[in-house]
Amino acid sequence: MIRLITLGLGGEGYLNFMGNEFGHPEWIDFPRGAQHLPNGKIVPGNNNSFDKCRRRFDLGDANYLRYHGLQEFDQAMQHLEETYCFMTSEHQYISRKDEGDRVIVFERGNLVFVFNFHWSKSYSDYRVGCLKPGKYKIVLDSDEKLFGGFNRIDHTAEYFTTDGWFDDRPHSFLLYAPCRTVVSMLSLRDPQRLILILIYIWC
Repeated sequence: MIRLITLGLGGEGYLNFMGNEFGHPEWIDFPRGAQHLPNGKIVPGNNNSFDKCRRRFDLGDANYLRYHGLQEFDQAMQHLEETYCFMTSEHQYISRKDEGDRVIVFERGNLVFVFNFHWSKSYSDYRVGCLKPGKYKIVLDSDEKLFGGFNRIDHTAEYFTTDGWFDDRPHSFLLYAPCRTVVSMLSLRDPQRLILILIYIWC
């Protein structure tokens, strides 16, 4: 969730190094021997150890570790950006920052992101404000089994907006927001999707 909110709100770039990636040790320390200073003092080395200067990318291939789910989610969220190009969109709007519910909702590009950071509360029929009317679908769900989640969200469910202002947005829809999850929703009125459909029909 921290990775996706960084990708979603962190600007036009995402640094997948020195913190966002998994598999590196607590700190980076390249092999070095003791250093003798001109004043006679000695700066101790690390016995030329490689222990803190390597990556454990193999951890992502171990299905029994949580690193596997993290690796899959990292790929999925980068694929989300490649597909919908939301990081370079001029449309950005944070509609909800609810300290009590621990929920953050924002729009970026043609997507609506719903984060539930609460450690134990899941919300049924949680109302989410949005700009575009019509039907929405889930395009990314952190609770999928592939990512180490519990599959609590039904991806076959259809989400339709109702008119009326909510969180300073002209429309809204209801969804289930399990604790410690994020979902990304796409409006099916998305012009990018219509272009892809027209290309498919033309071909």
